[in-house]
Amino acid sequence: MFLPVTGLDENGDDGRRAGRRSGGWKAAGFALAGVLLLGAAAGGWVYWHLNDNIESVDINSALGDDRPPKPTPSVSPSTSMPPGEALNILVLGSDSRSGAENQALGGGDSSGGARSDTAMVVHLDAGRTDATVVSIPRDTLVTRPSCPLASGGETAEAYNAMFNSAYSVGGPVCAVKTVESMTNVRMDHYIEIDFSGFAKLVDALGGVTVTTDEDIDDEDSHLTLPAGTHHLDGDQALGLARTRHGIGDGSDLGRIGLQQQLVKALLEQIASTSLLSDPTRLYEVADTVTGSLTTDTGLDSLGELVSLGQSLQGLSADRVETVTMPVVPAAADRNRVVAQEPEAGELWESLR
Repeated sequence: MFLPVTGLDENGDDGRRAGRRSGGWKAAGFALAGVLLLGAAAGGWVYWHLNDNIESVDINSALGDDRPPKPTPSVSPSTSMPPGEALNILVLGSDSRSGAENQALGGGDSSGGARSDTAMVVHLDAGRTDATVVSIPRDTLVTRPSCPLASGGETAEAYNAMFNSAYSVGGPVCAVKTVESMTNVRMDHYIEIDFSGFAKLVDALGGVTVTTDEDIDDEDSHLTLPAGTHHLDGDQALGLARTRHGIGDGSDLGRIGLQQQLVKALLEQIASTSLLSDPTRLYEVADTVTGSLTTDTGLDSLGELVSLGQSLQGLSADRVETVTMPVVPAAADRNRVVAQEPEAGELWESLR
């Protein structure tokens, strides 16, 4: 694996909190399993409702065989996601599922279409005991490939296009194809979470605690915070995930650092919340999550999502590395970035 940080996370954690952080991933898996028990106790209605919440896109059919090869599993698959098979999952944050709510939270307006401000490739090693989460800056200039459209036809290939334009012009299918084109890494699955749903999830969990190193005052993300430790509600957490102005150099790279910190804070909150002993809260969390997700057809049922969650029970948070794709300012536009080579290529090679 490509591990630019060894032993420390990006906040300089030396492992003294590993016990609690390890619990975050295990708690997430147990909570998903608890959803099944909740569904059974409710005579199947809850399971049906949560399962019906999930939207999906048939990315495999749309893209066909014109994709990077899928690595041969290290073990003979006995289920759809055997523990011995490495997985690469493209995770996007978007404002696609609830326009009015997302606009109120600082999302895109209806005339501009849905946007994707957050993109992460989550690589799960064979055995699910190590993971790398790679953030892709939305301002990265890429060659956007021609993508099939659900309505028929294809988008035009575009050069020096912003990375997040792929989602805007061609939705999840084009986002996946663009990532595969720029990385030559096969995306086994796709998960998209709606921004307003993310805010509701944080609220359902009772908020998250983060520490900011500098004052934040960003009118675009609707967030004002002095430097220090804060317990954020859902709207504030979403604002933090979308903040870029007034921190660092004002670029997307500063926002990515906040997003990675927020992911870890969310896992810690899951670890500290007794979901399995509180069926009402468990249902609220599960309803919020499933109602906010769009997945590929390989993850479009509650059973498949639970199976994925259970496979992560051996993955401790101190074995998860959060990194950003190496980039440099673009020569043609210093407000944009391009992949830094050979470092970016070496990173993606490690995930194949």
